[in-house]
Amino acid sequence: MVSLETPVCEFGKAAIDFSLPGIDNREWTLEDCRGSRGLLVMFICNHCPYVKAIIERLVRDTRELHELGINSVAIMSNDPTLYEEDSFENMQVVAAKYDFPFPYLMDHSQAIAKAYGAVCTPDFFGYNSDLQLQYRGRLDASNQLTAAPDTPRELYNAMREVADTGHGPVHQVPAIGCSIKWRE
Repeated sequence: MVSLETPVCEFGKAAIDFSLPGIDNREWTLEDCRGSRGLLVMFICNHCPYVKAIIERLVRDTRELHELGINSVAIMSNDPTLYEEDSFENMQVVAAKYDFPFPYLMDHSQAIAKAYGAVCTPDFFGYNSDLQLQYRGRLDASNQLTAAPDTPRELYNAMREVADTGHGPVHQVPAIGCSIKWRE
């Protein structure tokens, strides 16, 4: 496992369109996923200990963001031949186990991860209603640890600000996670 840190937010950068298969056997596009006040694009996977550590809080936060008009979508771009846990079938199992309130999509070609500049799992891209990037930071300070009850909800708070104002916070702490498993 190689741990990487995400780059800083490129405020205003446009979201990249996509058409990817979901675990529900439906093809999803950027337009299908967006909410009235924004969109959170998340690059995650099933095997990463960083993702496993935050998954329940991530599901909670995406549910609450949906109530604010911010929809979410998760994209799995790892090469599943390297990690069977990241297979399409296992994506379905994990999504059912945690009752994902967002589409979970497979980026077979890895082209979408490359287009977004995703580097690790988790990697968060928070967009406003105009689909302009406003957040590229972490969920919270816990990383691979269990979060204390008083841990500030950085991603949620940033996206709530995006929903309210159309702009994300100036200060953002990069996410840390496992490197995306690229095909050779």
